[in-house]
Amino acid sequence: MTFKLLGILDVENIPCARDSVLYGSLGSVVAGLGHFLLTSRIRRSCDVGVGGFILVTLGCWFHCRYNYAKLRIQERMAREGIKNKILYESTHLDPQRKPANGNGGSGVTSSTENPATTH
Repeated sequence: MTFKLLGILDVENIPCARDSVLYGSLGSVVAGLGHFLLTSRIRRSCDVGVGGFILVTLGCWFHCRYNYAKLRIQERMAREGIKNKILYESTHLDPQRKPANGNGGSGVTSSTENPATTH
């Protein structure tokens, strides 16, 4: 059984929707009740509660979706890195593979071949 908010938003299957609605509801109660305790104006407190719901829900939604998108990008980069590691392992394109020629082509001479000591 899926829960649809207003018959449109499938809260159960959309990432971040459930948390955003729950935090928005809590923000609505806190804003409306806080305004009522300060001013004792019922109608205005209901308006503040609705505004609190909208602001908190949207704030939580955008924050959560931003973090969700960052996580998806990191997962995709890791997946591509693993795929490339599998493809290029033990080939000449492998960045971790050491060159096979002599001293590695670095141009550095060993201590036994020091040209300054030869006469």
